[in-house]
Amino acid sequence: MTIKTIAVALLVALASAVSPAATPAQPNIYVMRHLHTPAGVSDPDLTDEGKKYADAVDVWFRRDPPDIIYVSSTKRAQQTAAPLAARLKLTPKIYDPRDTPGLIASVSAETGTVLIVGHSNTVPDIVEKLGGQRPGDLVHEDFGDIWHVAGPEKTTTRVRLSL
Repeated sequence: MTIKTIAVALLVALASAVSPAATPAQPNIYVMRHLHTPAGVSDPDLTDEGKKYADAVDVWFRRDPPDIIYVSSTKRAQQTAAPLAARLKLTPKIYDPRDTPGLIASVSAETGTVLIVGHSNTVPDIVEKLGGQRPGDLVHEDFGDIWHVAGPEKTTTRVRLSL
């Protein structure tokens, strides 16, 4: 091999090692619990208040709209994301709320901005399994919080929706 051939090979190897395409993009992930529902009802619809907050979710995400939305197989999770999904012309991906490892595997393969709508008993696990700081346990009245897990450091920020 000539010195020129070796130099070109080294330059190509160096360029591919530092190329942004060589490092997979980290998904920008938001996790939230479904919005307001009555207590003690199996798979309820959102309350009127929950529907108003679902519209607020749509407004809130105008600054960083998701490319992909994951919702559990329940009506309340799907109704929480419905106004946002409709505006963005996205079909949410349905996941089994009993399969957090499967959800994490799917979301980890995504790029761009992802929204996950879960439940009081799944959101803390989801945030933690994504590498974020685990939130405290949620009770029935805990509606309207969104956890943002971002970047290689998995910085976790909690925000509260308001009307």
